[in-house]
Amino acid sequence: MPYIESLRVFVRTMELGSITAGGRDLRITPAVASNRIKELENRLGVRLFNRTTRNLSPTEVGKVYYEHAKKVVESVEDSEAIVAGFSDAPRGAIRVTAPLGIGRRAISPLIPKFVDDYPHTQIRLRLSDRKVDIFEDGLDVAFFIGEPADSNLKLRKIADCERILCAAPEYLKKHGTPESPGDLIAKNHNCLLLRYPRSPEYFWSLNTPDGMVRLEVSGKYDADDGDVLTRWAIEGYGIVNKPLFDVADQLERGELVEVLPNNKPKGAMFGCLYPHKRLQDPKIRYFVEFMVENCRQPFTPN
Repeated sequence: MPYIESLRVFVRTMELGSITAGGRDLRITPAVASNRIKELENRLGVRLFNRTTRNLSPTEVGKVYYEHAKKVVESVEDSEAIVAGFSDAPRGAIRVTAPLGIGRRAISPLIPKFVDDYPHTQIRLRLSDRKVDIFEDGLDVAFFIGEPADSNLKLRKIADCERILCAAPEYLKKHGTPESPGDLIAKNHNCLLLRYPRSPEYFWSLNTPDGMVRLEVSGKYDADDGDVLTRWAIEGYGIVNKPLFDVADQLERGELVEVLPNNKPKGAMFGCLYPHKRLQDPKIRYFVEFMVENCRQPFTPN
């Protein structure tokens, strides 16, 4: 078992890029993680990483060893999952990612309830509005809002997600209220954009009587955090395209008002993705079913 644990540390260090991050993910200290890797190197008689005070990079043999070590760790986890399937008590860590808004408002409050029901599980939740790669990041379940790309991942739809354009009353008083989708561009409205490398939102798609119109909007501000965009909108810096659930409270309080209500943005799907083989593991199956059943509330009309 110590050898398998050392392999787990090595694999997560390779995937996350640092010994500290790998150890943190496995809930062990950097010192313990470093010792595990040194023990593995001593056992193998080779160096798996080149180390400097500021950088950690895999050696060529480390890159080759990773591909085999990952298969060993996955095989052990699959075997444990099969055995766990004979029990009604799922156990082990579940690595989950979600967008910031839905993660904070709908998913994170449910996680302690899931662990209360299944006390032998641990949840490793990572929130980010950036795109993630389930396999590269070693994740079990990824929640999303949008249109998932075609892949070999299993998809579970949870709810339809309505989107709206909105802005602060002060912004509209100062800059005028757009009366048509074209006004967003023609009248140089400041559009607040969710942007990051490979971001899908360099444009907005709005419904019109003639069908969906794709607008290459622009603005002075963009960010990779949707909550930052909401704050900028509230402070009067521009128009934002948001999931309705994410700004419902601000709309009710009058901090934001809907813009172009007859030309709503293209709706999205709220769902989760996970590798097919993960369903062999009871903890993943139980977790997905629990979340699908319980996190629809923000999308349900009052």
